[in-house]
Amino acid sequence: MRRNKGIFLVITGATFWGIGGTVAKKLFEQYGIDIDWLVTTRLLIAGFLLLTIHFFGKDRSQILGVWKTKHTAIPLVIFGLLGMLAVQYTYMASIQHGNAAVATLLQYLAPVMIIVYLILRQQAVLTTRDLITVSLALVGSFFLLTNGSISQLSVPTPAIVWGLLSGAALAFYTLYAIPLLKQYDSLVIVGWAMIIGGFALSFIHPPWQIDLKTLPFEAYLYLIFVIIFGTMIAFWFYIESLQSLLPKESSLLGSIEPLAAVLTTVFWLKEPFGMFQWVGTTCILFMIVFLALSKASTSEVSY
Repeated sequence: MRRNKGIFLVITGATFWGIGGTVAKKLFEQYGIDIDWLVTTRLLIAGFLLLTIHFFGKDRSQILGVWKTKHTAIPLVIFGLLGMLAVQYTYMASIQHGNAAVATLLQYLAPVMIIVYLILRQQAVLTTRDLITVSLALVGSFFLLTNGSISQLSVPTPAIVWGLLSGAALAFYTLYAIPLLKQYDSLVIVGWAMIIGGFALSFIHPPWQIDLKTLPFEAYLYLIFVIIFGTMIAFWFYIESLQSLLPKESSLLGSIEPLAAVLTTVFWLKEPFGMFQWVGTTCILFMIVFLALSKASTSEVSY
């Protein structure tokens, strides 16, 4: 039952994450919302809401307790800046320069990055399964980014760079949170991480520096969806799933996110997507599903 709960949480959170990216793209293009403002605002509001939920529902002493020792306070700050903020900003930047489908698919190279990291740290050995995984990821990325043409990339270079950085940030985000989650509730860790990230970005773009009066009613609905479902629930559910699943399992079962992003980008935003880009999408999704369904070898350690 606990494992089933983890699977439900990560799939639900990943779905909201993927759709939220597409909705953010619409906010950038159609309503002129600034990326810095959106990331700052969604982190601050979602973080505050998560801590509020914890305050009224669970052991409220954890909210301040996490700051009482440097052994948890310092890692929390690092997680907030290099994990939460990095994942949010790089992902949104990739969407702004490209589209939500490509940004999400590049972000989901994170499982491959985790494998490479563990091998370099000598916590796992290179297996046939890993070779198949990396091959699928490289082939998929090639078709996704070039649409079959070597001479010209089908995706702007900044979108590729931000997307790859987003994948690295997601890998760090997934692995780094484990020790904190063993000591404190996921609502506390995710809530404070969001507030830390949002506060840091406030120095670049204060959340109050925007004229919301010019926005139509539907834009407010999109903002609410991005903040509540695409941020608060998505990150909370993803981190909570780590309580009952291995980090690699959570990152792999989140394959519904790129699928949700691709479908909503193509059929809702009407973004063009070439035949070879669909081939690349298939390779990357197959890579994630292959890893999720295949058995880990006995030489691999848990995370």
